[in-house]
Order: sequence, then structure tokens, then C-alpha cells
Amino acid sequence: MRDQISSKAETPAVEQARPAGSVAYVTGEYPKVSHTFIQREVAALRALGLDVVTCTIRRPPPSDVVGAAQQAEAARTFGVLETARNPLRLVAAHARFVTRSPGRWAGAVALAWRARSDGLKAGLWQVFYFLESAVLARHLQRARAVHLHDHFGSSSCTVAMLAARMAGIPFSFTLHGPDVFFEAHRWRLDVKIAEARFVACISAFCRSQAMLFSPPETWPRLHIVHCAVDPDRYTEGSRDGRSLLFVGRLSAAKGVPVLIDAMARLGRSHPETRLTLIGDGPDRAALEARAAEAGLSDRVAFAGYRDEHGVAEALAGTDIFVLPSFAEGLPVVLMEALAARCAVVTTRIAGIPELVRDGETGLVVPPGEAEALAQALARLLDNPALRRRLAEAGRAAVEADFNLAHEPAKLARLFAGHAP
Repeated sequence: MRDQISSKAETPAVEQARPAGSVAYVTGEYPKVSHTFIQREVAALRALGLDVVTCTIRRPPPSDVVGAAQQAEAARTFGVLETARNPLRLVAAHARFVTRSPGRWAGAVALAWRARSDGLKAGLWQVFYFLESAVLARHLQRARAVHLHDHFGSSSCTVAMLAARMAGIPFSFTLHGPDVFFEAHRWRLDVKIAEARFVACISAFCRSQAMLFSPPETWPRLHIVHCAVDPDRYTEGSRDGRSLLFVGRLSAAKGVPVLIDAMARLGRSHPETRLTLIGDGPDRAALEARAAEAGLSDRVAFAGYRDEHGVAEALAGTDIFVLPSFAEGLPVVLMEALAARCAVVTTRIAGIPELVRDGETGLVVPPGEAEALAQALARLLDNPALRRRLAEAGRAAVEADFNLAHEPAKLARLFAGHAP
């Protein structure tokens, strides 16, 4: 994979822009099957010649670490909480900074106080984040890291910000949304943006939300860096003209009840249409019951989790990919579907229209409207030529703007202190 990505992406500018030491990555749970895009980003940066050290606040459950590649990545990833739970290591980490870098340790205390949100419970969590941060900071020193990067902007980002201050290195984060925007004050997005060397925003919409919660003087550090896929990993297989696919967590944000209602409407005119849902989550039992009540048990299949290879295989045989979400950032699964030349139907929310342009690279409908969703699906089912045109345009959009051969190079330049 290193040679494959390097041949596409590496340029003299990237070579000159490499940071002088290790770049550390941290997230709440890494690696895990639902965040494979982060693992791909790390692999792409390593292919560009960066030494990337991976860290996780907590270990994901074994069921979320799927396949040999993820298991190998898990084995090389430092666990913050599992180390912090050892009292001797926790005390030793803080004692080292108190005695050898008292100014930085005190600065991290002050920053933790400034970045707290309201309430006793929030203050108690901030104490936990501060305690964890010394363990991470000590690991960063041992790894000779010169930069720390977080994904998502919530609790792991708080730990990252404090650890970077304690270790005396810059930090940055990739901002996704939407959850952090719902609770911007709780996660003190304003403080994190002010402290960060840069913020990688996954879409223009995401950047606008960051601007909403930060003062104008910090806006120049907000850069658009898309999450990305390798289009060559996705191929087109045999399709029968009647298969629909959803991939995602079975939770409220994904709008799956609307999709089930749309399938019931489609049954009147397209009874041969089949829907497969890949994924799991807290709403699965309720959704299965809803499908059964609507008489869709023979037309809607709940397939559970699949790793990235299983998702790619499913996309290869799918005519239409549908994502009826209520809240998103800019879903990587849409990039995967378009790369696999699936026609796409999704909702007009957040950053999605920056990738799925209505009538050009897919069809976009208002969120929460089952009839509009059913009509869009019927339109594509009835028009193979339209499906093909949208699918080809979608593939071209991913190759141009959401390509793993290009986007990580922007991060590499930002890590080295250069413009992307």
C-alpha cells in the first residue's frame, strides 16, 4: 500500500514539507471498523514518509477490530487509559512534569481550568482528562513526537490539547461534526481552535460551523482537508437493477425509519426492489420490528457489521446507495459508494451537497420526507441511463476532490507548518 499511494501522491513539495520528527495521532477509540478512514489516512501519511505514532484513549471492543490489518494496527497503538489505570505510572507521569517541566505542567493546569464547561460533573470530567493527559504527554516524549493530532474534537481532543501543552509541542485536530457542534460550549470548541496550530475541517460547511464558534482572528487556521478514499479499491460488479444498500450505524441520526417508510411506498410500484442494511446499533431491534410491521421482512435484510472489504463487495453489486441521514459531517461511505459507481440518493444536510450535487453526482432530497425519498429511488430504478450518468460523475468527483492520493499530502504540509 505504501508504494501504491506514494506513486500517486508524493511530490517534491511533500518531501520538503515533512515534519522533523514523529507525528502522533489520537482518537477516543482506535482502530475500529467504523473509523477505518482514519486508519487509511494514517497509512497514507506513512506512505508519504511520515513517522506516525498512533494512540487511543480507550481500546475499542474486540468486535470492532476486524481483520488482520486492524489487529496489527491495534497492537502498535498506545492505550492511554490502560496505562493511566496503573497508579504508579499515572503518578510517575505527573511527577516527571512537575519536577522537570513545572511551567508546562502549570500551564496545562491553567488551560484545563479555562477549557472546562459549566457544572460540577463537567469539572470532574476535566480532572480525569487532565490526569490522562500527563500519561499521553509522557508517551509523546518517549516517541519523540513533534506534533499531536486528534480526530473529532470532543473528549479525546481535550486530552490531546492538554497533553500537547504539557509536552511542549503543537497540536491540531480534524473537525467532523455534527455532535461537537450540538455541544460546542461543552467541548469548548472556541478554546480548542484558539490553541490549535491548525484545524482540518472536513467540508466547507464544517469550516463555517467552526467560524461560528470562534473569533475571526482564528479563522486563518481553519483549513478544508477532506476525508478521502482510494478510488482504485472500489470496482463495479454485477447489478440487477433492483438492489438498494444502506451502510451506517443503526441510530437515530441516520434516518433509517424514513427509509423503511419509503420502501413500503416503493412496494406499490416496485415490489421487486430489495434493501440491504449493513451496520448495527442501538436501534436495530426497533427497526427490524418496524420493517416487519410494514410487511417488508422479505424485502429488507439486516446484514450486521461488515469490514471495509465486505462493504466494498456489497457496493460493487448495488444499484443505488441510499443514506437518509438527519445529521452528518460528510460521510466517507458516500465517497465509497460513488467510487464504486453506485447511484446515490441522500439528504440535503451539512456538507453532503458539497459531494452529492443534486442531478449531477446523485439525487438529494429533504431530510425526513419518506415520499420524496421514495420518488427519488423510483426515478433511479426506472432510469438506468440516469443511474449510469450520475454514477460516472460521482466517481469523477471522488477522484478529483476526495482522493487518498491527494488529501493526506495537505495534512503533511500542515504538520510541517506549511500551507496545504
